[in-house]
Amino acid sequence: MASHGHADGIARRRRWPVAVGAAVGGCALVAGTTAPATAHGGGAGRVTHYVALGDSYTSGPGIPRQVDADCARSDSNYPSLVAAERKAATFKDVSCGGATTEEMWKPQGTNDAQLNALRRDTDLVTVQIGGNDVGFGSIISTCAGLGAQQPVGNPCQRYYTSSGADRLTLNIARTAPKIDRVLRAVHARAPHARVLVVGYPALLPDDGSGCFPSVPFASEDFPYLRDTEKRLNLMLRMVAAWNRAEYVDAYGPTRGHDMCKAPADRWIEPLQPASPAAPAHPNAKGEEAMARAVLEVLGQGRGRG
Repeated sequence: MASHGHADGIARRRRWPVAVGAAVGGCALVAGTTAPATAHGGGAGRVTHYVALGDSYTSGPGIPRQVDADCARSDSNYPSLVAAERKAATFKDVSCGGATTEEMWKPQGTNDAQLNALRRDTDLVTVQIGGNDVGFGSIISTCAGLGAQQPVGNPCQRYYTSSGADRLTLNIARTAPKIDRVLRAVHARAPHARVLVVGYPALLPDDGSGCFPSVPFASEDFPYLRDTEKRLNLMLRMVAAWNRAEYVDAYGPTRGHDMCKAPADRWIEPLQPASPAAPAHPNAKGEEAMARAVLEVLGQGRGRG
């Protein structure tokens, strides 16, 4: 006969996807703030064994110096900056451009499955994943193509809601269980680690304004896509809190430095980058901003759950 604790755990697992789905599908749009500090172990002290997991927003494609061509990984990305600042004794950055949650368990190019980098003595893990599960690349190319044909209005939003439901919101809700599975695997393989889930930076102007043709989205699609990213970050924050992990808000610190800003002021490059970076990705300043956000959370310490 199952114990009450086990039964409660099962009921809890069944309830959380409903709660996340309701939140991302509703009107509660927030850039994200640090989740309640409820995880166990670790603290604000020195990092000994640090592992960074993630996709291209972590790896830093195009940013000098590239140290892994297969994964478009820079040694100036935010995990490298965090490791240097916290003087990590060992540091493994296995982030990889194009990674989805599936690459946590399977090789990508010449790189091993990302979760295999974790050990029982790992004491810090940063995770930034989910954008490719939602479809960042295809969303940008689809909306740019539609915007080039119709720069006024919201052809991209109409495309993704033509069935009567917002497919991007559904994609975010469907990605939530995948993030949950990743975080449970991280805790299982690195049971004493402090786990930080890093959200995505502000790609578009927070006020909903546009910058066609530099970013070739239709005028009314800018706020739609901004809100879509906020829903993604809200989901990540909720799933992090549910899994005894801490959320790092990368949106707030990068607000006002999106890809519509002038080259000297932007930390996210547009579809035709002026600084070394991939299109619609952080440049070196963007990676530095995310590093500062991670370091701020690390410096806060945390309570014990």
